[in-house]
Order: sequence, then C-alpha cells, then structure tokens
Amino acid sequence: MSYSIDIYQGKIKPVTKIVDFFVFVSFFPQMVAGPIERATNLLPQFMKPRVFNYTRAMDGMRQILWGLFKKVVIADNCAIYVNDIFSNHTDYNGSTLLLGGCLFAIQIYGDFSGYSDIAIGVARLFGFSLMRNFAFPYFSRDVSEFWRRWHISLSTWFRDYLYIPLGGSLGPLSLKIRNVFVIFIVSGIWHGANWTFLVWGILNALYFLPLLLTSANRTHIETVAKGRHLPSLVDFLKILRTFFLTVIAWIFFRAENISHALDYLKNMFGNSLFKSPIRDFWSMNTGNHLIWLTVFLVLFMLTEWVQREKNHGLEFNEDSRLPYLVKWPIYYAIVIACFMMNGVEKDFIYFQF
Repeated sequence: MSYSIDIYQGKIKPVTKIVDFFVFVSFFPQMVAGPIERATNLLPQFMKPRVFNYTRAMDGMRQILWGLFKKVVIADNCAIYVNDIFSNHTDYNGSTLLLGGCLFAIQIYGDFSGYSDIAIGVARLFGFSLMRNFAFPYFSRDVSEFWRRWHISLSTWFRDYLYIPLGGSLGPLSLKIRNVFVIFIVSGIWHGANWTFLVWGILNALYFLPLLLTSANRTHIETVAKGRHLPSLVDFLKILRTFFLTVIAWIFFRAENISHALDYLKNMFGNSLFKSPIRDFWSMNTGNHLIWLTVFLVLFMLTEWVQREKNHGLEFNEDSRLPYLVKWPIYYAIVIACFMMNGVEKDFIYFQF
C-alpha cells in the first residue's frame, strides 16, 4: 500500500525491474513481523552496490545476539508465568495478577522487539539499513512518548498514511478527537479480529486524548535523563504511571475475551492487591527457574536503562574501544543464558492471536 500511495503522491517513481519490486516485498529478514519498511527507504538500497563493512556487520551481530536474548531468555520464560496466571487468575491474589500483567508487558516487548532486533541485525549483515522499530518504550514519561517509541514502523505508518490524511491534529476539536480514535481503533483491529484488541485500541486513545487536547503530546521528545545516570523523582513517577496504564491496556490485549479481561481486573483490584505474590509464584513449582529469571530480568532492565540513548542493548561506540576482556565475557554470558533458559520455546507472540 505504501508503495502505491507514495507513487501516487510523487514521492517515488515506479521501479522499472519487476525483480526489484519482488525483492522489496519479500525481503526475508523483516517479512514475518517487521519492521514495516517503506519503499522510499528500502527500494533504493536494492538498486545500488553494497560493500561489506566489518564495523556495521559486527554491530549487526551484536544486535542479533541481543534480540535472541530478549526472545529466548526474557519473553519465552516470562510466558511460563503469564500463561499460568492468565489461565488461573481466580486462584491468585491481586498482587500476583498485577505482576502477571507486568510480565506480559515485558514478554510482548521482549518477543516483538527481540524479533525486530534480529531482523535489523540480519539486514545489516547484508548491507541494508532497516528502520528502528523500538526505542526503549517502557522508559516513556507519557503515553504519547510511549507510542513514539513502541512499534515505530507501524505507528509512523498509521500517522503518515491515515492520521495526517484525515486532518491530523489540525481543525476543530471534534475532528481531532475523531482522528485519535480512528488511528487507535484501526491499530487495534490490525492486531487481530477480537473485541479485546478493539478495547485495547480505545483505551490507548483515551490515554492519548488528554495529552493532545492540552497540547502536551510533544512534551517529552528527548530521552529521559539524557546525559545522566538516574532520572529525577518526577520523571521516575511518570515512567511508573505510564507503565501501569500500559499494563492495564495489555491485559485486554492478552485476555481471551472481554469477560476474561474484566474478571482479571476485578480480581486484581479486589483481591489483596498489596499482598506479597511470592508464595503464589513458588506454588507454580518452578524451583530455581524463578530465581534465574529474576536475575536475568534485572540485568535486562539495567542494560536497557544504561543503553537507552543507543539503538540497541549491545551497541558500543567504536571510539570507546571497550577491551575484549569486557566485550567477550558479555557475549559468552548471553549465549550461555540462551542455552540455560531455552527449554520453554514459545511461538512468536503475534502468531497466537
């Protein structure tokens, strides 16, 4: 669609070789689940010679490795607890259900952004540059910033080909409200033919609307705590608030139907929300697995925070010249972690819907 629309709008010219077009639409690294590439970015790359670049290839390999870690270690192992909690939500207290929602938020991020990292890294090995798809979205201070950092290729596609043609944020108040709901509802339906996805889209529209109406949707453009080690207390509380709102929406995304989601939320807020979930988690009989997953989750979140101004978790500045005694133990540790935690292979999450 973007290829046809861009030709119609005069942004690109039709390709003269049919092979170039078919290579564009079937480019294997990102064909399954993104990033959603535009013809304006990817097509010209097929039409010029490419030379192997060692530095870019090494960075691509590191991004592939980080993507594997997110998928195999983080997402697939969070899924064990997420599946159990959502399937038996009436058996657990509110804090366990809240933690289950948080783990699903991490699962879907690790699954989808991990796949994107692998696709981008593989493409870089072949000399192609795919657009960035995730920019550490859970460090966002409001929902508007979250959607600038989550599934960037999809959100910008809807922005450029749906939201702006409808009038965007220009025009009367009623038009602004309509456009916000249209883009989020369409985004929900894009994920699957289920009422839960529709409600997920509506919830995100409701989150976004106050920011748009108060002209606060462009408040947080820079990365949080840029150039600093820690965020301010205000930014930290904003991050927690945004993450909590996102988790509530994700519960609808994960639930089997609307009744399941509402019942889950009812039990979460009405059944010992402030009671420790530790006993519930140990009752799942996972033994040391829970300890190792906790360790890897902490390391994962710390790495993401430290690298939040980079393109991915293992991006190193070439001028920093980290010694091999630092780099290679990190690489081997990730490989070992992938082998340690790979006994619970799960399908890519969007295949489940």
